[in-house]
Amino acid sequence: MREGADATDLTSWIARLFEQPSLLSMGHNQRLDDLNLGLGWLYYALGRIVRPRRAVVIGSYRGFVPMVLRRAFRDNGEEGEVVFLDPSLADGFWTDPAATRSYFDGFGLDNVTHVLQTTQEFVTTEEYRGLGEIGVLFVDGYHTEDQARFDYRAFEGRLARFGLALFHDSMVLRRSTIYGADRAYQMTVKHFIDELRADTGVQVLDLPFGTGLTLVRKLGSVPCEPLLEGRQERP
Repeated sequence: MREGADATDLTSWIARLFEQPSLLSMGHNQRLDDLNLGLGWLYYALGRIVRPRRAVVIGSYRGFVPMVLRRAFRDNGEEGEVVFLDPSLADGFWTDPAATRSYFDGFGLDNVTHVLQTTQEFVTTEEYRGLGEIGVLFVDGYHTEDQARFDYRAFEGRLARFGLALFHDSMVLRRSTIYGADRAYQMTVKHFIDELRADTGVQVLDLPFGTGLTLVRKLGSVPCEPLLEGRQERP
């Protein structure tokens, strides 16, 4: 086994993940019967293919996406950091730093940096200013058009040459009560995706699975050659 890889095989790791019922929900099309990550296979595959030095995940109910991405980084046998922004507004799950570290450690995952802040708060910090390039951006926080736009604009300038932005819950318009019935709101991320679709500077691909996933890739002013076998470049 190469240095840096987890000793637990991937199938066993998924079984451990799915011992937590909360990691089988939230619209990623997971399935326990066949240990199926659903859209998580795509998150894992992008982590292996793009091989980013850094990913930013905005929002995750119980950490499914940041954990799957971090597992991909480990299996690459390369250093890679997942910066996970979640102010824990749905409940108090992420509010205790020690408990958060223990939670990720329980799945054999280190180097997930949790930030207990909104994007609006994070962009005012030194950590944001020193963040560097991002290979994968996953937007899954407060699901309104305005917030999705803010999340994307906050990080689009840091997307690496081969970087990708992913938007979850991007194909549905519905009422959400995740913050409680008294704080119900309308999910409208789809409207921002429609705005991006009209932008000639990006490519947009919808995947109609779970609650919808949209991949966005920025187009450079100069066409870039694809990465071929034998070439090494990590965004």
